[in-house]
Amino acid sequence: MTDTPTTDRPVGAAVRHGGLFATLQYGYVAGPLIGALWAVTMSVVTCVVVSFATGQGMAPGLLASLAVGAAAGFGALPADGRNAAARWGPTAAVAALAVLISLVWAPPVIPRDTTGTGTLIAAWALFLASTILPLPRILRGLPHGSATRHEFEAAVIRFLTGFGYIFFTAIVAIPFYVMVMTSLKNQQQLLQNPLDFTIDLSQGWGLFRSYRELFTDFNFGDYLFTSAVVSVATVILTLLFSVPGAYAVARLRFRGRAAFSRSILLIYMVPMIVLALPIYIAFSMTGLRNSIAGILMIYPVTTIPVALYMLQGYFRGLPAEVEEAGLMDGLSRLAVIWKITLPLSLPAMASVSLYVFMIAWNEFLLAFMLLDDPSKFTLTRGIASLNSSEVPRQHLMAGAVIATVPVMVLFLGLERFMTKGLTAGSVKG
Repeated sequence: MTDTPTTDRPVGAAVRHGGLFATLQYGYVAGPLIGALWAVTMSVVTCVVVSFATGQGMAPGLLASLAVGAAAGFGALPADGRNAAARWGPTAAVAALAVLISLVWAPPVIPRDTTGTGTLIAAWALFLASTILPLPRILRGLPHGSATRHEFEAAVIRFLTGFGYIFFTAIVAIPFYVMVMTSLKNQQQLLQNPLDFTIDLSQGWGLFRSYRELFTDFNFGDYLFTSAVVSVATVILTLLFSVPGAYAVARLRFRGRAAFSRSILLIYMVPMIVLALPIYIAFSMTGLRNSIAGILMIYPVTTIPVALYMLQGYFRGLPAEVEEAGLMDGLSRLAVIWKITLPLSLPAMASVSLYVFMIAWNEFLLAFMLLDDPSKFTLTRGIASLNSSEVPRQHLMAGAVIATVPVMVLFLGLERFMTKGLTAGSVKG
């Protein structure tokens, strides 16, 4: 036998194949690059947070942010003694470049003419802290020199994970923040500075003036009650039809079963706006337009297909032997469903109920098209009636908050049950 050839290549060194990817696998390239991208992200986040929190506008300075991030990336690379000079030398040089750019061109956080000194200091502190402190964790394990593919990809994944958290938090939190802050304003404040999203706490309970006026002057209590009744009734009607249908598709054998199972969601291939005119004409001719009964007839039509699809997958995952044992004990098929299948399906039914409730609560097109009487408006239809020049904008935002918060609280409170129900049928047995 011949001996296996050995190599004195250090453990952890990357295999050099040439090209851009091999160049990026050097820590002294990847570290500053990731640091620069992270700093630009933090510059934008800092400007948005400070502007919304103080009402004083700020803008990100991209060139200086890149330099600050590159210096922080050099400094965040793990020290191994031998490369200390190679790490701190470029760090100091790029940091000096960042200072020069800030003095000559523009700083990482650019103040407006109306920005106060205290706000500027707070913005700088937030930017530097959010840029420098996370980078050692992001670049953890990435050597100064040649890195393995695993070390490089781990650092990139940690950067993308942090960026993803920030991005998706921003797109969810910023609209909600603007909506809440606007609802707490008065008309004079909105006219003076529509982009000022700070609040005056000295007003006390007067901050909630818009909410009080919604219930006293705009009948929002009736809208809330109507939406709650319609949503709960839609859930009940959907379950009454979808549970037997899903069970039949999952357990029974009949002609056309496979075709029916595959075509359940075909209704969603037709946009609702295409069906709006036929629905309007049919409901007008039958006298169902502008009635809660008409809404309760059409809402389940939009929710039953998705409920059927969700429940049939769960029913297929339940052990058939349990139901067969019930049939052998003398139970009828309906008794087996009631006493065995449904108790085992509570997680899935809870998730379907929550999903259907949210669809019915947030539905707008059909309510807007079919309801004209304000005494029968659902919440979304009532909010749409506020979107006019005669109604102050803070009332519209307060109505949006009232419509959003109950569903948000309900979803966050029951999210673990919804997740359990959606995944329970994915593993059979």
